[in-house]
Amino acid sequence: MPPTHDWRVNFLDESREIASEYKGGLGRYSVLEPELVPQGDQSMAFDFSGSAPPAPALAHQPLPPIQGILPESYPEDPPSMKFESQNVMFEPPREHHQHSRSGTESTYSGSIVPQAPPTSYSNPDQVMTPEEERREYLNSQEEVLFMQVFVEEVGLWMDSMDPHKHFSRLLPFHALQKPMLLNAFLACGARHLTLVNPAYHEDKALYYYDTATRYLLKSLQNPNRDTVICATTAVILNVYEIMSERALQRMNHIAGARALIKECGWNARATGIGGACFWLNVGMEILSCLHFNWQVAWDPDDWGLDMDFSRESQNGREEIWTHRMLYIVAKVASFRASIPRFQEADPRNEQIRLQNRYAEWQRLKDWADAWNDNIPRTMHPMAYLYPYQTTSKSAFPEVWLIKRTTIVARLFYHTAMCLLAQIHPLMNVEVEEMSDMQQRHSQQICGIAAHVKDRGVASVALRSLAIAAECLTSRREQEEVLQIFEKIKNETGWRVGFLNKELKEKWGWEEEHVQPTPPQQMSGGLLQNQTQINPYSYSSTQPPPISAPMPPAPPTRPRFPVGVLNPLLAAADFTMPQHPYQNVYVAPNPVHHHSQ
Repeated sequence: MPPTHDWRVNFLDESREIASEYKGGLGRYSVLEPELVPQGDQSMAFDFSGSAPPAPALAHQPLPPIQGILPESYPEDPPSMKFESQNVMFEPPREHHQHSRSGTESTYSGSIVPQAPPTSYSNPDQVMTPEEERREYLNSQEEVLFMQVFVEEVGLWMDSMDPHKHFSRLLPFHALQKPMLLNAFLACGARHLTLVNPAYHEDKALYYYDTATRYLLKSLQNPNRDTVICATTAVILNVYEIMSERALQRMNHIAGARALIKECGWNARATGIGGACFWLNVGMEILSCLHFNWQVAWDPDDWGLDMDFSRESQNGREEIWTHRMLYIVAKVASFRASIPRFQEADPRNEQIRLQNRYAEWQRLKDWADAWNDNIPRTMHPMAYLYPYQTTSKSAFPEVWLIKRTTIVARLFYHTAMCLLAQIHPLMNVEVEEMSDMQQRHSQQICGIAAHVKDRGVASVALRSLAIAAECLTSRREQEEVLQIFEKIKNETGWRVGFLNKELKEKWGWEEEHVQPTPPQQMSGGLLQNQTQINPYSYSSTQPPPISAPMPPAPPTRPRFPVGVLNPLLAAADFTMPQHPYQNVYVAPNPVHHHSQ
């Protein structure tokens, strides 16, 4: 296997294809000269949708054109991202116009699915709003709908580790004066609607996504740009991309968001929007690495996190302990991905390597134990009921945790312990001690996921549940897990049916059609009356096999390299030759950047 620094992951420009769907869209592009486009490595063309055909390989193509439709002049000193009170008085318009609700429903809630929008599309030929224009409030029915969906559904899980809820409570107001940010929010809201309601077409989501992307690329050419706004927008656009059916074809911002975060100097010590973007970004990477069995690209030791595990005596610091657990899970993920594939030729060297890996395993286990022993009481269950004590008919215990960040933290904790039981360097998972450890923590994961009603934890819950499900041996428990996955498919629009197939193979089930239990027979659980997005959690948890299955097995999903540094983020730094946003990025003015 070639070293990861020799890999090339490039962007696929679909802007012309997208523009061709709109009236007058292609007219904004110059005529292309015929050229041969080299094809990328098919092994990296993996499909997040689970059922769609494999995505075509990434190719060397330029980023979407940004000239002609954006303001050409740059402000010498654009306002930086601040959230202090602006003392702005809100005055509603004096004239009120009644709108018919027969078209797009402007009020969205978890229990009311909006009606289909009108067939006519917003005029794509209009000139985009100048970046400097400020708005006092949203006054478009469509924008209100998409922003409500973002705040109530997408921003919910984006803020799961942020005590100040920047994405759902603060940034939407700031977006009123930043069209780049506003379009990124609207893109995510519109994209969510296409996942939960087939009546909504993705053209509006694509329009807002492309508009925000062009604003961002234009800003990246300005050395006096607002680097905070650019990094925040890239993070939101990255969220949009992982919500897309053809995710890898639209991974234009995954490395860019990470590079812009680093450019701003944000890490675990950052506060405000910087801290919110950092933790969301590394959290999504960790879920991805757990999925693909990759090593985490941003070494947790470089995060700058305070790992003081002294017993907590204060309340209200749960997010700090959640961040510490994220550090531990990142370490566990990298440890699992770095399992040696071959033994050392010299037995003495092999023994030394085993001893070193055992010492590292024990250190990770000690960290996880110390974390659980020292967290505040509010991060332990408020209640615990055995299955026979509940009326839900669930096969799993009911574990009641109150605060959202606590649920996320404990799911990560039990996931780390479950994985550690599987990767002990000197003991097989069949050994009683490791088997008991794996079974105990997998039951806790299933107990949380089967009963939690908080929509904001779905992303972590699904990845943790997929890891725990492979440990289950009871047919009743296995069927209940499939019911939860089926509910996810029905209520979020994500195609997670492939999880059923992969888990059945893991469990040794014969090929058969399992009729999922009707929703009314399920306990009030993870995804009841909700439509939650699940980033980086679209496949099974175990690392894909190195070799292809032996015939006569049917064709499988694309297999990806395992055990490597996350290839999507390995070059996510503007100091590297193959940095993101090639031919567009201009380094920020140091004086201006420092002032921000």
